[in-house]
Amino acid sequence: MSVVYFIFQQTMFFMIPLLVVALGGMFSERSGVVNIALEGIMTMGAFTGILFLNLTGGSMSGQGQLLIAVIVSMVTGAIFALFHAYAAINMKADQTISGTALNLFAPAFAIFVARVIQGVQQVQFSNTFRVAKVPLLGDIPVIGDLFFKNTYITTYLGFIVFGISALVLYKTRFGLRLRACGEHPQAADAAGINVYRMQYAGVVLSGALGGLGGLVFVVPTSTNFNATVSGYGFLALAVLIFGQWKPVKILWASLFFGLMKAVAAAYSGIPFLEGLGIPSYLYKMIPYIATLIVLIFTSRNSQAPKASGIPYDKGAR
Repeated sequence: MSVVYFIFQQTMFFMIPLLVVALGGMFSERSGVVNIALEGIMTMGAFTGILFLNLTGGSMSGQGQLLIAVIVSMVTGAIFALFHAYAAINMKADQTISGTALNLFAPAFAIFVARVIQGVQQVQFSNTFRVAKVPLLGDIPVIGDLFFKNTYITTYLGFIVFGISALVLYKTRFGLRLRACGEHPQAADAAGINVYRMQYAGVVLSGALGGLGGLVFVVPTSTNFNATVSGYGFLALAVLIFGQWKPVKILWASLFFGLMKAVAAAYSGIPFLEGLGIPSYLYKMIPYIATLIVLIFTSRNSQAPKASGIPYDKGAR
């Protein structure tokens, strides 16, 4: 059973950032704006959050420090996403090109600023955030070992984000208006909805969750940040497409890809896989091979928001 617990916990570490970032991409695309800048947004969020942990490491530690870093990362992601929102909404720029530009800018900015501040691009931090056991809950048979031992509060934040996202999208006026803008913006405009404002809201939400996802990715899996999130933003886009832009399906897609990533990263801790003698680089390819296979079989039935990626012109009818 110890191997099962190990695989499950590793899967959670990789699943949660995918879930959070894919949900962020969902809000943007549901508003009608394609956001392939998730990779760059994750990089910026992770950079500022980890830099905060680095600079405050001598005076702060524990969960309070991590929660402040979460806020820093979310604010950074939201601000960075505003550049994409302005280009896509106000300037009617090609959303793919705008997102690609931000993806190229983010790691260069992180490397430059890190070198200016500390002389090297790698930002170190002390990981004092692992929760060995949640009181009382950790004593529950099976469930306690799976969810409440050797974990991080970022795991619980991910599930909270999921619950709030599903509630907001389907049970609030904001969610209804957002979905209307992504499907039929002209009809939404005719009904008195400010399409531009809703699109800005969707992109900014996407940025905040993307920034959070960057920090959530780095903290449980490393003790440093080197200006990269290892393609997780693009993997989150695959999760978004596989999940058909719906929160519950995105949850299951995140679990699947998180498991693939866990196998790729922690195969040496699984006796059966380690005994096979397969080269390590083949294991590292598993998540991306799985992405290609899944997209091949699901892309034909993809049901993206109808107006996603099409700049909305208020004067056009």
